[in-house]
Amino acid sequence: MSNNNQYYDALETRDPQERERSLMQRLPQQIAHAQQAAPALANILADVDASQVGSRAALARLPVTRKSELLALQQKGRATDAFGGFAAIGRGPLMRRVFASPGPIYEPEGVAPDYWRTARALYAAGFRPGELVHNCFSYHMTPAGSIMESGARALGCTVFAGGTGQTEQQVEAIADLRPEGYAGTPSFLKIILEKAAEKQVRLSSLTKALVSGEACPPSLVEWFSQQHGLQVLQCYATADVGLIAYETAGRQGLVLDENVVLEIVRPGTGDPVPEGEVGEVVVTTFNMDYPLVRFGTGDLSALLPGPCPTGRTNQRIKGWMGRADQTTKVRGMFVHPGQVAAVVKRFAEVARARLVVEGEMADDRMTLRVECAHAPEGLVQRIAEAVRDVTKLRGEVQVVAPGSLPNDGKVIEDARSYK
Repeated sequence: MSNNNQYYDALETRDPQERERSLMQRLPQQIAHAQQAAPALANILADVDASQVGSRAALARLPVTRKSELLALQQKGRATDAFGGFAAIGRGPLMRRVFASPGPIYEPEGVAPDYWRTARALYAAGFRPGELVHNCFSYHMTPAGSIMESGARALGCTVFAGGTGQTEQQVEAIADLRPEGYAGTPSFLKIILEKAAEKQVRLSSLTKALVSGEACPPSLVEWFSQQHGLQVLQCYATADVGLIAYETAGRQGLVLDENVVLEIVRPGTGDPVPEGEVGEVVVTTFNMDYPLVRFGTGDLSALLPGPCPTGRTNQRIKGWMGRADQTTKVRGMFVHPGQVAAVVKRFAEVARARLVVEGEMADDRMTLRVECAHAPEGLVQRIAEAVRDVTKLRGEVQVVAPGSLPNDGKVIEDARSYK
């Protein structure tokens, strides 16, 4: 931890080129480790020469493993390995706990201090050693409670394991123990504060909170600040990869954690999109115990240009912007983003595309809108034939001007009326 009160450590203010060199130098070793220690990754990366994966361009050529695929592979191998070959450690002294996420997907927790790397996010939110953290993330089955507790303890804080529910008891514990900060969902923090007001109990010790797990709109952040004197910042973490990014006092997007390589890819593909374009968050971690490589989170976000106003030099993302899995059913057939990508790849003239499904139930209409600077004669018909070939469904094709499709990460837009 840095002696500078503003930063958790010196890594946060590194020269961006130095950080990039460090990350890329570490990549080959991590990929080789994944191939050697995690059987599922050995299969996924069977034809990969790890020593050659030392750049983002090389990384982008590796396959993306999405959450749904991880679940399917775990289920397939569950008779012999509950983790489906993704864990590099087994039960015993190197595996502290096992958790379950919806699916269920099982996640191991290793013994490394700050295993999920959340101390950095807590520090940016104002938490300091010696303080008491009232942790209202769930301690039941899912890793959320442990994700935050392990970071708080690594930071030197004491933790009250509040968990979820039991609002009146939560109010009583905060009033008695006087914690400096709260960790949990923003909605539950609001419920606790409203219950305290109803009971006429002052919770004056609370001055800060680190929230996650759901959206926390600016109006709610302002309510916490204006009505209760609470500085509330957010972080983005998942049960699969731990901390991905965290908010700072600058409140301009989320700064990436120092130990992840993040890519934003076009949904349904593994192709990185230009800075600023919305796409799926894909993460490669340096966790030796659970070495996920190009893990597709299924979340949408976009890279922000420039550094954080606080002086942290890592890349920033806009935050959570929805889900990338836009698979929809049209006339009884599933259509998914990967199929749209397969159509686009057949035509060099097409820059971006968006499949719009309209009409009422049982009367679906598909229109593929394609950005194209110059559409040669016959292109529309050839694209329409490709749509039918790939999706087995008929669809119209509409050429639109470059840059005219919304930058919201949607590859498939379901605009049907369900009334």
